[in-house]
Amino acid sequence: MSVNLSTPVQYLKGVGPKLGQLLGKRGVENIGDLLEFYPRTYEDRRAMRQIADLQPEQRVQVRVQVIKVRSQNLGRTRRKMYEVLVGDSSGRIACKFFRVPYRGYFERFSEQSLVKVTGKVVDYRGKLEFHHPTIEPVLPDEDESDEDLIIPIYTEIETISSSKMQKLVENAFKQLDEGVKEQRAKEFETGYKFNSIPGFVDAVPKWIREKYSLMDRRQALKQVHLPDIKQAEALLELRSPAHQRLIFDEFFGLELFLASRKTEVQKKAAPKMSAKFQLVDELKRSLPFELTGAQKKSFEEIAQDLQKGHPMHRLVQGDVGSGKTLVSLLAACFACENGYQSSIMVPTEILAEQHYINAKKYLEPLGVRVGYIVGGMKAKEKQEVYEKIAAGEIDLCVGTHALIQKDVAFKKLALVIIDEQHRFGVQQRAELMDKGLSPHFLVMTATPIPRTLAMTVYGDLDVSVINELPKGRQPIVTRKTFSSKKDKVLQFLNDQIAKGRQAYIVYPLVEESEKMDLKNAVDEHKKLVEQYPNLRVGLLHGKMKPAEKEQVMKLFRDHQLDVLVSTTVIEVGVDVPNANLMIIEHAERFGLSQLHQLRGRVGRGEHKSYCVLVLGYAVGEDGQKRAEIMEQHSDGFKIAEKDLEIRGPGEFLGTRQSGLAGFKLANLVRDLDLLQLARKAAFDVVEKDPDLKDPEHIHLKQALERHRMRVIG
Repeated sequence: MSVNLSTPVQYLKGVGPKLGQLLGKRGVENIGDLLEFYPRTYEDRRAMRQIADLQPEQRVQVRVQVIKVRSQNLGRTRRKMYEVLVGDSSGRIACKFFRVPYRGYFERFSEQSLVKVTGKVVDYRGKLEFHHPTIEPVLPDEDESDEDLIIPIYTEIETISSSKMQKLVENAFKQLDEGVKEQRAKEFETGYKFNSIPGFVDAVPKWIREKYSLMDRRQALKQVHLPDIKQAEALLELRSPAHQRLIFDEFFGLELFLASRKTEVQKKAAPKMSAKFQLVDELKRSLPFELTGAQKKSFEEIAQDLQKGHPMHRLVQGDVGSGKTLVSLLAACFACENGYQSSIMVPTEILAEQHYINAKKYLEPLGVRVGYIVGGMKAKEKQEVYEKIAAGEIDLCVGTHALIQKDVAFKKLALVIIDEQHRFGVQQRAELMDKGLSPHFLVMTATPIPRTLAMTVYGDLDVSVINELPKGRQPIVTRKTFSSKKDKVLQFLNDQIAKGRQAYIVYPLVEESEKMDLKNAVDEHKKLVEQYPNLRVGLLHGKMKPAEKEQVMKLFRDHQLDVLVSTTVIEVGVDVPNANLMIIEHAERFGLSQLHQLRGRVGRGEHKSYCVLVLGYAVGEDGQKRAEIMEQHSDGFKIAEKDLEIRGPGEFLGTRQSGLAGFKLANLVRDLDLLQLARKAAFDVVEKDPDLKDPEHIHLKQALERHRMRVIG
């Protein structure tokens, strides 16, 4: 039976309904999805060797015998480490797993059975081990003399092994090739020449492929799944011409979406403001400090955009505490003086309240009317704010996603400001923008990324960078320690409180979890109150009612509390200059960006500040590495680069709003050159054919619509 890329995978030879259902759970619903289920790496059979010959950092395969399968608890936690001990005539080596790949994984291996172990050799405390290798049984009829082969290794899906997946992909190509033969026969019989090979429509137009020397997509797919030993080194590094083409395609979809969106924005008309700076100058004069050069430059770029006839789409990125909020208030003053309304949307009520307090403090003395709206407000209070917004009696409204509710109707909204933009999806941002007169759009983030990367990934936004901290900000001393040294940490806490300072203690959980043996905010708050009755200890977490959270924060700000025990609700926005100590429990459970954001809550006053990262038991390599990076670096841009390397692009930037959810091969760090090439190609296409009306761009237009739906939906 011949197939095409849209044929459901269950009709492929060797699949059937049951296996098809399993594949469907992992997003492999049709033949096209199967061909985009790429090998995660390759096994170089030339690298097959004995255990005694292994060296650290090698990626190898060994054919060995199972000696023992066992599990053990990690420290005092409920977590387990699983070990498959294997050996050959030259020695033994442990295969360690800190999580179970899938239920029943270890039951497959009986003692004395023959298996193939494929993975990277790790030197752990002077002993060679495999961590999370691929282990597959050696089949009875398997030829041990397979030499000079490079074998694709796929992520296993429950009962579907890598070798089984390899066989399914081979079957797919065979059946697709049958379709090609059938088409050739029809062409011969009828004399009609088909435009494309069945199921292999190449969305990237021919002129782009030729201009950028790109391999044919069908050929690329074949070479990635059915590798040639001559390409072994390039394949192992995902640098083969086939990988380059497929990675280009993933980037090209994103960049075409961003390029077309930027073109659409530039076609629209937006409120064109005049160069009125009286309110802006009054705000600057009222400040007890001088703006940094980076703040001044960012505001100048914003003011220039607001004086153009099309909507501003600008990203302001700056480190924690660099003064992005003040730049946004300057922009709101500029809009207000031109007779327009502004809004600031933030992800949490605590941050909204912080922005509201600051906006009132700086702007109300200048006559700028500031409003506030969050989900936790009473219906009557909300209604009053709605009426003032609609009547134009509020110049700047600060709020959470409550700003995009259908009842909110602005009179003359011209400037939309979104803080911590990675917390919001594209659709939420669009809903707020729809409330204005094709408004100007300013987004801010304290998750800095390298400028070239920001300009490429946020291709529809112009980028401003605030890379200076205000004068007087002291570096924060950061140290890692372990739970076993907690008494010393608490002694240091008491010493700081005795000097009149305040402290945060942050936990990853609100209440006890049966699945994770981690300390939690509620229990630890109780223990701290009992252990240190002299300390005034408050508790803050996301499950509390808004009024309760507001009350606790007010007590802490007014120094009626010494210690604030909290979850990550204080990650952004909380500003208490007298707080100079941040203790983060189970720091290994947090990403670098979160750790840096939390650390940024201290160091805001005149006192020397500290951040203590308390690591739990049995901390993995990544957890320790993150703690060491925090000790070594205070620059948010440096930390962001490291974060990107460790976490990968999807989680780092937020897959939903950046369009990175579809990346299967591409890596923003490794493939930056291809990303920039794809960006250039995408803008070439949009410049030549903005609406993609040319017949040669029909498949490209369809691909763009699919990408648009994936990003927004």
